[in-house]
Amino acid sequence: MVTDDTLAELAKSLAHPARLRILRVLLATPGCIGGEIVEAVGLAQSTVSEHLRILKAAGLITGEIDGPRICYALSPAALAPLGAFIDSLTPPPEGACCLPAGKDKHEPL
Repeated sequence: MVTDDTLAELAKSLAHPARLRILRVLLATPGCIGGEIVEAVGLAQSTVSEHLRILKAAGLITGEIDGPRICYALSPAALAPLGAFIDSLTPPPEGACCLPAGKDKHEPL
């Protein structure tokens, strides 16, 4: 079973627009080289490197050394636990009450 801490770390790793742009670049260009990512994202190399480090630490991407370069690729299975959690967040059936039994809607939970 996936822990709440794991889900929170995955969500946190996605919580920056630059990281989402990097993931989109890698989706469109599998096996992308770091320099190409810097160019596509339009941020400083050091900034992109930090975002890549965060994504890699979360397991969302892989990086393979190819001579003096690193080729990055998505690890889509890493998002499966977060996707499953989001899919499980469905509204209650029509007419279902979300208050615990015995509580008035004006009482603090």
